[in-house]
Amino acid sequence: MDLYSIGEMVIDFIPGSEPASYIRKAGGAPANVAIAAARNGLSVGMCCCVGDDDFGRFLIKTLEEDCVRVLRPGLCADAVTTMAFVTLSADGDRSFTFARKPGADMMLREEDVREEDIRESVIIHAGSCSLSAAPEDQATVRALRLGRELGKLVSFDINYRNVMWNDDVDACTKRVLEILPYVDILKISEEEVGMVGGEANLFSLMEEYGLTLVVETLGAAGARCFFGGKCVEIPGRKAVCVDATGAGDAFWGGFLSSLRQQNVTRAEELTIPIIEKAMAYGNVSGWICVQHKGAIESLPTRAEIERYL
Repeated sequence: MDLYSIGEMVIDFIPGSEPASYIRKAGGAPANVAIAAARNGLSVGMCCCVGDDDFGRFLIKTLEEDCVRVLRPGLCADAVTTMAFVTLSADGDRSFTFARKPGADMMLREEDVREEDIRESVIIHAGSCSLSAAPEDQATVRALRLGRELGKLVSFDINYRNVMWNDDVDACTKRVLEILPYVDILKISEEEVGMVGGEANLFSLMEEYGLTLVVETLGAAGARCFFGGKCVEIPGRKAVCVDATGAGDAFWGGFLSSLRQQNVTRAEELTIPIIEKAMAYGNVSGWICVQHKGAIESLPTRAEIERYL
């Protein structure tokens, strides 16, 4: 595998055929990143745990249709997958309706994360929704730690979601801070910087752990990367409805794909030119996704991205 993505336990699924009104995502950030990377030619494995229901089966089916190899999908017969319904208005405003069902908090099990899968991969990717507040939930932490020990490139996406954390930002932040020692590249949005104590504290954490930090905002603000004491900036493209579209996942799938295409396999190989190229690639990927309101089908391919570069 080029990319091993660790899946969160929530599905976002919008029925209907009006792309200007609804978005349909395959299962949260790690799943969308996996699909975006696969459409850019990477070999992807996805470790996830979902309910054995219509929505859970939809997630697995969507991943497999996009050539993502599902590793130990962990369908839970006694659980119902959480659903997040997102409606987009014509001008890009969004509204959320969460439908949370009993048993939706499903943790990856230790046996779901296999060392041989991690050894086979080049990049390990996970998001904060694959973590749980439960102290016994260590599967994602173990995968990231093992990836670091094996010298893999480890990517993590801070992506706080109330539906998974019951509004407990402190618990989410605590778990995120636990995994930072194992992370090479951290993706974070501007509004989530406060989760880790603000920008000054974030820079301190970067220095302590040797992190490369990407602040992904898309839209008119573009994106910034802090690497080796320098700031790399990518200008924005005119776009609307950035937030609710999965454009950030498309950005990150494109970013990681570019690193792999440039033969980066370890954090030590990162340079500013490599990062600039990856950010430009990711920015176009996210921008294309925005134009199509973020349906699964709009996650772009390598050919579509390179058309604009």
